[in-house]
Amino acid sequence: MTMNAFVTGAYDTDIGNLPGSSCMGLHAEAALGAVKDAGLELNDIDGVLCAYSFTEPHLMLASVFCEYVGIHPGYCAAIQAGGASACIMIMQAAALVASGQCNHVLVVTGDNRLSGMSRDGAVAALSQVGHPQFERPFGVSVPSSYALVAQRYMHDFGTTSEQLAAIAVEHRNHAGRHPKAFKRDPMSVDDVLNSKMISDPLHMLDCCLISDGGAALVISSKAAAKDTRAPSIEILGAGQGHTHEHIVVAPSLTDFGCKASSATAFQRAGLKPSDIDVALIYDSFTITLLVELESIGFFERGEAGYAAERGELGLGGRLPCNTHGGLLSYGHSGAAGGMFHAVEAVHQLRGNADSRQVADARLAFVHGDGGILSAHCSLIFGAH
Repeated sequence: MTMNAFVTGAYDTDIGNLPGSSCMGLHAEAALGAVKDAGLELNDIDGVLCAYSFTEPHLMLASVFCEYVGIHPGYCAAIQAGGASACIMIMQAAALVASGQCNHVLVVTGDNRLSGMSRDGAVAALSQVGHPQFERPFGVSVPSSYALVAQRYMHDFGTTSEQLAAIAVEHRNHAGRHPKAFKRDPMSVDDVLNSKMISDPLHMLDCCLISDGGAALVISSKAAAKDTRAPSIEILGAGQGHTHEHIVVAPSLTDFGCKASSATAFQRAGLKPSDIDVALIYDSFTITLLVELESIGFFERGEAGYAAERGELGLGGRLPCNTHGGLLSYGHSGAAGGMFHAVEAVHQLRGNADSRQVADARLAFVHGDGGILSAHCSLIFGAH
């Protein structure tokens, strides 16, 4: 099965602490960069998808963006699904071009979440994740919810804090090869274990960064892709999985919607996990990635932690994962955090990832999750 949809442009801005940046400014820079990468003009774009912003929240963010850059697309919408937003937007864009409703859909994300928000503001914005009746009154936080998952995983499968730390260390190794990564200083397992405890068993260095930055893709139909400049990347499969929103209602603390979303994506692509050359998987916390690696089928239950310790997620390993450094070390600026993974997949499949290039990469798996392992979307990209 083919989806008849292609990534024809990709771009991400500088990332980290970008004083003076703004949500719309980052959106515009990322959008213009992706459109230029595709060899198109802004007026070639006939569909626009945006996500959400914490610093410039608006009920119609995509319309605000189109107004900001002066375009009038035939399709325009904002999608809010937390960290899964980027992948879900790409899946939606693929459906729009495959069905003939659009030729070129711009999928754009960005926020100045680090320089544009106070710590209290960020905490307040994230507090809405908790259930208003059964979680928020008791002080639940996003890290404590993921810590529940980590505790259960440790109990059931013997996962250790050292194994979680090994995931963080490998991400820092990857980030050290990317000139734009926010955090590139070498890091050890002991550094992770000695960092501040945020919510037992998750230390500070088990948690993603907070950053400014933006990222965008252009998704084109097969016919329209012929008019673009950069090597196009085919979207071979996509799927979603949803088991809950609030962790108090999750049917399991070890099984999540990534199992369904990935199974659907692989089935539609006619592929299996062992076919994948490079994986770009959402890593809001070290436990997030470990759970997803096993649920998706890249490793057996209880094996991902050992694989991380053995270097199997590294460049040249069994499954190079998050070769840009992921949310843990490359950076995380809201919905753009998930889009960074997709942009890196494009770089890998085009063969222009420089010193972090996975040899002969032809197939990439990209996954985003939002909430507390709540919303899941899996994508499979192929070099065309």
